[in-house]
Amino acid sequence: MNIALPKLIQSFGFALLLISLFALSAHGQSTGGSFTIRSSVIAGGGGSSTGGGNLIVDGTIGQPAGGNTSSNGQFSQTGGFWQPQSGATPTPTPTPTPTPTPTPTPTPTPTPTPTPASNVVQFSSSNYSVVEDCTAVTITVNRLGDTSGAASVDYFTSDVTASERRDYITAIGTLRFAPGETSKSVAVLINEDSFVEGPETFNVNLSNPAGASLGAPAIATVTIIDDPTEPATNAIDDPRNYVCQHYHDFLNRPPDPSGWDFWTNEITSCGANLACIELKRINVSAAYFLSIEFQQTGYLVERLYKTAYGDANGTSTFPGTHQLAVPIIRFNEFLPDTQQIGLGVIVGQTGWETVLENNKQNFTTQFVQRSRFTTAFPASITPAQFADRLFANAGVTPSTTDRNAAIAEFGSAVNTSDTAARGRALRRVAENATLVTNEFNRAFVLMQFYGYLRRNPNDAPDADHSGYDFWLTKLNAFNGNFVSAEMVKAFILSSEYRSRFGP
Repeated sequence: MNIALPKLIQSFGFALLLISLFALSAHGQSTGGSFTIRSSVIAGGGGSSTGGGNLIVDGTIGQPAGGNTSSNGQFSQTGGFWQPQSGATPTPTPTPTPTPTPTPTPTPTPTPTPTPASNVVQFSSSNYSVVEDCTAVTITVNRLGDTSGAASVDYFTSDVTASERRDYITAIGTLRFAPGETSKSVAVLINEDSFVEGPETFNVNLSNPAGASLGAPAIATVTIIDDPTEPATNAIDDPRNYVCQHYHDFLNRPPDPSGWDFWTNEITSCGANLACIELKRINVSAAYFLSIEFQQTGYLVERLYKTAYGDANGTSTFPGTHQLAVPIIRFNEFLPDTQQIGLGVIVGQTGWETVLENNKQNFTTQFVQRSRFTTAFPASITPAQFADRLFANAGVTPSTTDRNAAIAEFGSAVNTSDTAARGRALRRVAENATLVTNEFNRAFVLMQFYGYLRRNPNDAPDADHSGYDFWLTKLNAFNGNFVSAEMVKAFILSSEYRSRFGP
């Protein structure tokens, strides 16, 4: 199973289980322009011929009337048919008009075979389809031509008639081809709903190639085929679909079978006890945020942004108008970065720790090379300055040991031009235990907006951070007890969340 809850949840005193486990031939035929013979034909000399043979003659050949009767077959005559008739003086055969010598058909010049593109990336098809369900559709990107060097290309989904909040989960990221690699795949998650809507479409787009050029097609259209019949109730009320949707919204992947079964059973074990079902749905939902998998992917991404850039300023009217510090990361930044760092990670499966560690190293190395980061942290600053700025942004006063460990990533260098060392130092601060504790409630509230509502806290229908401020204040008042604060309950029962999946 893939979901494992940290020890933190034990202090809540809930019944939630703490478990780290979350596919002619038959007749013969002769043709010559003037007649066609199939099977038996009329013998010369008249009489009758039987047996179902076929005789077809086109054109005016000889005498315009046949002789004796042909029966039990098919006889087609256009203009006339020559046959000697018994007892009659044959009509002399007319001298045929000389057949003109046909003009030879010129041999066409073959169209040259197009030279393959020298080095391109493109979709394997311009059209894909998938039947609506809590599932995924796999989109393939091929690399053609000279593949001897490395290459990369960005991909992103965009609505056509389908909606990313309701019908599918936004997929956005970068595909990287190693030398010799010719194919990569993108799995786009498809949601189940109970709307009667007919076929709907969205696009997957390629852009910003590096080490290659864009081929065609560079846009693939995905058609979601509507269910033949829709349930009478909202699709999110179905326990199995509810659990599957949480994998989509919080872990950015399809469910693994064992985890899907386990968390579904948590809810269905209540039978018809509505109070039990409500509590189980709340605890199961919160388990995805509290899981090792999310803590090491989505929550880590949130802390990396805080460590790199500090906080943003927000406005709230709760209880009166004021400014407040809010997480600086935005939904369109959080989503691709979380998908990248969590790619292929399923906690509990063999080798997941290695996959996660490699993802973290690759991601942080790329992160510190972004222009936003290099502008904030010029390579000319010293390792001590670099570490101190990171800890200041994180809001953490480090121990001497922690500070020295971050500085030591640069060895004896007097500047911070070493990209790999920058990534390691950034990660050291982002994974600092004090930061993990201090930022926990802020990130928990933020993920209510990102996971359930798929938007920023101050996006419409909100005009500012008042909602975020309200829930953070309440969660803090209950010392992080999300059940007593009724935070998760409020979001999963909200009309904004439920309207994603049904009327």
